[in-house]
Amino acid sequence: MTDAQTPTPDRPATVDLAAAYEASGVKDVLNEMDSTMIGLAPVKGRIRETAALLLVDQARRQMGLATETPTLHMSFTGNPGTGKTSVANRMANLLHRLGYVRKGHLVTVTRDDLVGQYIGHTAPKTKEVLKKAMGGVLFIDEAYYLYRPENERDYGQEAIEILLQVMENNRDDLVVILAGYADRMDRFFDSNPGFRSRIAHHIEFPDYTDAELLQIAEVMLNQQNYAFDPDARAAMAAYITARRGQPHFANARSIRNALDRARLRQANRLFNAAAGPLDATALSTITDPDIRASRVFRGGLDVDRTRSRAAE
Repeated sequence: MTDAQTPTPDRPATVDLAAAYEASGVKDVLNEMDSTMIGLAPVKGRIRETAALLLVDQARRQMGLATETPTLHMSFTGNPGTGKTSVANRMANLLHRLGYVRKGHLVTVTRDDLVGQYIGHTAPKTKEVLKKAMGGVLFIDEAYYLYRPENERDYGQEAIEILLQVMENNRDDLVVILAGYADRMDRFFDSNPGFRSRIAHHIEFPDYTDAELLQIAEVMLNQQNYAFDPDARAAMAAYITARRGQPHFANARSIRNALDRARLRQANRLFNAAAGPLDATALSTITDPDIRASRVFRGGLDVDRTRSRAAE
């Protein structure tokens, strides 16, 4: 047994991982993710694996076996609306509960928050964002837009160099998550090997199935005290199938936008047809016409009001 392994008053001979799991609050984070986030089984599995790695790392630290903080920078790849930002929030909470970040907050940015318009503008912008994110998680959405090799006057490379330096030197106080489409992220990593070497965890987010999207729609409505009637639920299922085949489909984001429009139609229907007092059920029910008035059912394009730049 080496000196590092010899038990001392501050260094136990054994560690109870199950007790550490309960005491850390990680179980609460994982259970909340399971109960509130529909689908994403592969993603949830990877988050659980990461939690296990960190619990074992803490046990090794207690026994004097670990020598440095594990690299926790991550890459989240997948189509828009697949829950990347929501999972990043859970990851920040998990890392905070385990003591790997001091604050556990999430700072979400895009290229525009990091890259300036003129010489001398990028470094202050990037450093200010990093200052806000210290002690937590920095989530860079559509990270590949940082690198624009076709524009020789682009200042994105300056932001990249600052990020790489901080990711290496401050990895015990900041976790960076890069997110975007899988194919574009692959090209981005090929063009910026410094990023690839600093990313330890690559997590792929699958598209939701039609059934999962219908369930998500019902949850979204319920959160706002609305509900489908049976015909509207069937219409929403048909809408999802048709909408998936159109351009700019963004999974749960497209569903949220569709529900906003359905609520607008419901409000107009009730207002225009009002012939007396309305009860709570009438005010809270989405019906078949509220869904089928969508252009999707007329062969038209139902363009989301909120789209990522990558989809435009």
